[in-house]
Amino acid sequence: MLLSTSPALRASFFALPPSLRRACYATATSPSASHPEIFDLVCVGGGPAGLSLISSLKSQSSTKRLKIALIDAQKLSAPPRTGDGDASGTREFSNRCSSLTPASVKFLKRIGAWENVEQGRVQAYTGMEVWDGVSGAKINFDPMDRGRVAGVVESLGRLVPGSGFGRGAEDEGAGEVATMCENSNLTAALVERVRGLEGVEVLDGTKVEGIELGPEKEKDGMSLDLSLWPVLRLPGNRKIAARLLVGADGANSPVRTFADIPSKGWDYNQHGVVATLQLDQVQDVSAPRKAFQRFLPTGPIALLPLPGNKASLVWSTTTALASHLKSLPPAEFTAAVNAAFRLLTTDISYMLTHSTASQDLDWRESQTDLRALGLPQDFPRVDSVVSGSIASFPLRMRHASTYTGHRIALIGDAAHTIHPLAGQGLNLGLADAESLARHLAIGMEAGMDIGSCWCLDGYGSDRWGKNNAVMGVVDKVGKVFGASAGPVVWARSLGFNAVERLGWVKGGLMRGASG
Repeated sequence: MLLSTSPALRASFFALPPSLRRACYATATSPSASHPEIFDLVCVGGGPAGLSLISSLKSQSSTKRLKIALIDAQKLSAPPRTGDGDASGTREFSNRCSSLTPASVKFLKRIGAWENVEQGRVQAYTGMEVWDGVSGAKINFDPMDRGRVAGVVESLGRLVPGSGFGRGAEDEGAGEVATMCENSNLTAALVERVRGLEGVEVLDGTKVEGIELGPEKEKDGMSLDLSLWPVLRLPGNRKIAARLLVGADGANSPVRTFADIPSKGWDYNQHGVVATLQLDQVQDVSAPRKAFQRFLPTGPIALLPLPGNKASLVWSTTTALASHLKSLPPAEFTAAVNAAFRLLTTDISYMLTHSTASQDLDWRESQTDLRALGLPQDFPRVDSVVSGSIASFPLRMRHASTYTGHRIALIGDAAHTIHPLAGQGLNLGLADAESLARHLAIGMEAGMDIGSCWCLDGYGSDRWGKNNAVMGVVDKVGKVFGASAGPVVWARSLGFNAVERLGWVKGGLMRGASG
């Protein structure tokens, strides 16, 4: 084997140009009966973060020849396409959807995955209305605000030549706030992309039985020293060693545990209730769509548009209330959702603890000043909930102390988990994948070992601080809106009203949220 021969040959190898060394990396070693099979990169976790990382690596000239293994305990199979549903030929939307920012969509297009997404099941929206459930103060985000901030940025660019302020402002002046996409639709598109790539072994339906450090170099000198390499034990006595092991394996990451990387944070003692809803409004395909979010003292509730007259519900609330909501019959759950958007907080509390009958909702709504409440004039009414779509999941914040170690990198939920009120969880994971792929390519161009800290430190420096800032803002916003009385309500209402009057500030917030 090339790297286990004489010192003179090794010195000659490392004297080669980086482009030639890269060509040797994936074939420099071969498995034997006593040693594990060598892979350049092993990714544990077949979710969007892991799949997009592999797709990105294979789309770059400097990393496309890497030998990669993807391991996931679940079978990575594509869900049925449109027309493969029930007897009517339709298929209901999943209750697990994500708001993809323009930056995320751009990344997915660049790596060749977006073209595999079922476009008839995604929905872009160009505006969003957010309002305070206690005071009624609100902010209306619309494309014009992005245009205003683009004008400000272009003006700064003209005043400060070479600053780059105006770069890309025109493109960001209008367009989508985000695009709603089912997680299953996105995952299927990425799986289809990865399965068509050369040099990728997909080990789905395969559970990692253990991770340990590899063996030391044998005395005969005819083997690599793997004592600092992670080696994964798989079913059938198969062992594979990773030049770089990537943990994209979720919040309870075994890869993070193996690397002994602490993850600190706290539980919110809340659950996110999700469901697919049917609205009373059928929107034309070309009509601009809007998302809605109301901040209640128990947590925010959001209505996010899906194609046609469907919408995705994300309701963050107390654990007890989430359990109660899931126990309600469909008609009463529908009434509870309408109440959460249309009634005073005292009326909502009464209905959820005493009655959710639709007639009680109608009477209370007739006695409510909806304009003072902050309810948008074009807010739709929820007609029903799709059968079997109501579910919940616990809300928590966790952040790994570092994203990298020797031959280890963490991305997505393995590195961080975040409150869903800003819809940034999946977007942060995709940004992690994009950044790690970029820094691995830079390292390969310089002839670095992709598992070395020299190669990986740039990724950690790039992503940890950015993610920590987003997580901190989201956490503080949730806590501020948890107050139901006193000066906090007055102060946040003042802030809402000030932002609503300053279009360029709203535009800046939209640009930031768009990635």
